[in-house]
Amino acid sequence: MGVSANPITDTLPSSLDHRPAVTVLSGFSPGAVHATAQALLIAEDRLLAIQHDLTGIRDGILRRTVRSATGPIEDVTTELVHGCVSCTLREDVLPTLVRLARTHPGSDLLLVLPPAVEPEAVASASEHCTVDGTPVTEVVRFDSYVTVVDADRFLDDLIATDDLSDRDLHAAGDDHRAVAEVVVHQVEFSDTVVLWSRPDTDALDLSRVGTLIHRLAPWSIQVSVATTGRLDCTGLSTLVRRTGRHDPRRPGMLGLALEGRPIAVADTDSSDVTSMLFETRRPFHPQRLHDALEEITEHALRGRGQLWIASQPDTVLAFEFAGGGVTLGTLGYWLAALPAERWTETSDERQIAADLSWDPYYGDRRTALALIGLHLDHTGVTALLNDCLLTDAELADGFDAWPHLPDPFAGCFPLTDAITTEENRP
Repeated sequence: MGVSANPITDTLPSSLDHRPAVTVLSGFSPGAVHATAQALLIAEDRLLAIQHDLTGIRDGILRRTVRSATGPIEDVTTELVHGCVSCTLREDVLPTLVRLARTHPGSDLLLVLPPAVEPEAVASASEHCTVDGTPVTEVVRFDSYVTVVDADRFLDDLIATDDLSDRDLHAAGDDHRAVAEVVVHQVEFSDTVVLWSRPDTDALDLSRVGTLIHRLAPWSIQVSVATTGRLDCTGLSTLVRRTGRHDPRRPGMLGLALEGRPIAVADTDSSDVTSMLFETRRPFHPQRLHDALEEITEHALRGRGQLWIASQPDTVLAFEFAGGGVTLGTLGYWLAALPAERWTETSDERQIAADLSWDPYYGDRRTALALIGLHLDHTGVTALLNDCLLTDAELADGFDAWPHLPDPFAGCFPLTDAITTEENRP
């Protein structure tokens, strides 16, 4: 029938929930995204598709279209006070969803994102945005986040080293995101991936892309489309709409390991697409880690996870690699650095994960790094990472000595509040 999916055991949303279901559709290939949206509209005559053209956003100009299977309903150009993605979400995208939910009762909504907009930004904004004093999530239900991947273009975009600005896709003058960064974020935040191919797509290439997507987002359901040249629109709609797959409690990609959730899957086949997970309690030496970052990621397509460096033992560092650049940022305090009464500032899942793996000396401090790539040298990368950790002698010097280690990251990861942490250290 032209559509297939791997087995699922999803829990369907309650039949008592009468909020319109919103399917968020993203992807970096406009043609494949448009074709998927059109197929879903054909399958459901009461479905409304909302799309925003960001071509003029840097000048504060936004074009919004709303259409059904039978034709356009709205085609409006507006001016924004601030031309940026976050402003667009708050000032137009989310208010439009609420308005359509009220004016078209009984219709579900399909939010089709422009290539440069990441679905996690929509999820974050929807959790905090109100329209006319009412939370957005009281009016609509975000049912599923679906990412469309063009099998013939995906790997090229993933290995690209250019930025969005190189393709004139940047949303603002200070938008320096890499193409590969946006591509992996779209896939990783999804709960469903539509793998779009063509009758002449090479079967081995298609298999490789499917494996790569599974390495990037093992939690997502894959739906393969159009390999026969004929598309079953109803079958596609059944597999991606009203599935209830979106979990609003799931943290962003870089917070998964803190809650004890998996960030990598073990290699179970002979594919050249491989992934590895490096875990350790021992902290990194800041200078050695800094000097080795390029070599660590040399053969990886994607890196993600959390780590800690000895010179800044209170700080959880997020590690991210895509598009040729490594990004380190702060995820806040380790629980071991906080007074017990402040643990409630974090999620229940994170507290449970910390309790289950608590170390008498390190507390919840731990490194969990996933690397995904083609023909990764697991042994070599593991040895390189181990060489960046504190030696036994350096470890024996203890917490009081570590802040004096040479640290090229000094001042790069400020925490938002100051606390006295001495009493919480070993």
